Amino acid sequence: MYRCAIAALSAACLVAPAAAQFQRNFPQTALRGALLITSPADATLNGQAARLAPGVRIRGQNNMLELSGALIGQKLLVHYTLDIDGLIKDVWILTPDEAAKRPWPTTVAESQAWSFDPAAQVWVKP
Repeated sequence: MYRCAIAALSAACLVAPAAAQFQRNFPQTALRGALLITSPADATLNGQAARLAPGVRIRGQNNMLELSGALIGQKLLVHYTLDIDGLIKDVWILTPDEAAKRPWPTTVAESQAWSFDPAAQVWVKP
């Protein structure tokens, strides 16, 4: 009985450091921006009015889904994608490490001029 408890505790200790090394993968189409949600459907993206898509997925710093209503009034540094109608479709709220670690394009023109390594999740400026 004690051996089972010790084995379970040991396994939990080995898993915890692996979770701390979690790296999120962002799509190549994602852009970086400053997002301010003003109502559950309205936002300001990089200082300009924007709308959230009806099925918007907002992932917090822990990669769990967040509700837009809970984020009203918070200024967030994010990666985001747009749908075909120009509505904000996917949002990833960046951790301080993700924001500081690597450059990321803020416009479509930058993403077309830079090169992307999807395995390393790194953009390289020309």
